[in-house]
Amino acid sequence: MEFAYIPSPSRGVLHLGPIPLRGYAFCIIIGVFVAVWLGNRRWIARGGRPGTVADVAVWAVPFGLVGGRLYHVITDYQLYFSEGQDWVDAFKIWEGGLGIWGAIAFGAVGAWIGCRSRGIPLPAWADALAPGIALAQAIGRWGNWFNQELYGRETDLPWALHITSSTDGRVPGYYHPTFLYESLWCIGVAVLVIWADRRFKLGHGRAFALYVAAYCAGRFWIEAMRVDEAHHFLGMRLNEWTSIVVFLLAVLYIVLSARFRPGREEVVEPGASDGDTDDDGAAVKLDKKSEDTDSEGKDSESKKSEGKKSDSDSESKKSDAEKAEDEDEKEPAEAEVKDEAESAKKA
Repeated sequence: MEFAYIPSPSRGVLHLGPIPLRGYAFCIIIGVFVAVWLGNRRWIARGGRPGTVADVAVWAVPFGLVGGRLYHVITDYQLYFSEGQDWVDAFKIWEGGLGIWGAIAFGAVGAWIGCRSRGIPLPAWADALAPGIALAQAIGRWGNWFNQELYGRETDLPWALHITSSTDGRVPGYYHPTFLYESLWCIGVAVLVIWADRRFKLGHGRAFALYVAAYCAGRFWIEAMRVDEAHHFLGMRLNEWTSIVVFLLAVLYIVLSARFRPGREEVVEPGASDGDTDDDGAAVKLDKKSEDTDSEGKDSESKKSEGKKSDSDSESKKSDAEKAEDEDEKEPAEAEVKDEAESAKKA
């Protein structure tokens, strides 16, 4: 008797009348919103305009979804194009099946188009969005839980995932919840990128490269635990080899970028410092008013000082004039006394 395990949902879709509400789709949508929200906060902190991240995401997200689906269909083509399979299922993205490698690659193309239209550097935008992408992956992985897919080997651990579906070759039982492992790992990656970015002031795409390298390190060992059908090369799954190659490329980029483009971008969005919001505008006006007040105060003090100096000079001049008058009055008096003395002598 099993005392503890992670239950699987009895179904991954709820019907609101004729409208299907799919858990997988909800996880993807929530992940996108979280990524844009956090990316926007980081972009503004870097000196960019509010809303720029969302504007670029309008390009990046559709490209990413297409790229993710293409990667999945190409690497698992037997699920759609082998004998007995319906190729139309390749378009049913709501049933699961997105390859993160294709999503990032095609999403970068869409982001490049969006950044180019806004006149901003793609590496700076990617740095701002990096931890948000990791959190979006963490949330999106719960879509696999709704679909009862992408689990690992059988286990009797207390946190084993209980698979109840028997469709598409599944065997009910208790398995490693690799979706949960990857979700928790992605949260750790997001925290790592945020910490490293604050600690080392990462720029020119290095925060994004750190996210890629850290994610690949986790994906490698998680991928090795999975039991779903996949292509193998030299004894390892294709995605394990992909993780190794992408990890090495990300580390190489960090090293070369730090050497040839050290530091962080001083300006990520030209003209953003001019003040685009009411709060910023009010702050500018307040600063200007403060400067004017200080200037007026200095002028007033200067005038007072000049007035005091003028009064001092006036008093000094007045004192000299009074001294001269005293001297003039003193001279006739002395002469009169002298005449009286001479008259007395003659008498």
